[in-house]
Amino acid sequence: MTRILFVCWANMDRSPTAERLLRDKKGFEATSAGIWRHAGRPLSMELVDWADQVLVMEEVHRDAVLELSPRAAGKVVVLGIPDIYPRDDPELIQILKAKISEHLRVDC
Repeated sequence: MTRILFVCWANMDRSPTAERLLRDKKGFEATSAGIWRHAGRPLSMELVDWADQVLVMEEVHRDAVLELSPRAAGKVVVLGIPDIYPRDDPELIQILKAKISEHLRVDC
């Protein structure tokens, strides 16, 4: 089982959408978090340690992950998805499907 953590700003739109896309895929366990203190699920060292791979939406999110856990550097991937999409937006879903498939080699 490969454990994937998705990270965005507030865990309200992009990362929960990504989590939902991967949640039921065989061989994967997914969760999501946000770097803001008042995020739906705040990023924590425990979540970073739990994950086999951490897929972040922007470079600032990578920096936040590495600040918590510098040893996570080898498992963080920046997807490059800007904060312009609401949760479950069809365009966001298409972008996430392509990025997740590219980095995890799984069809969403």
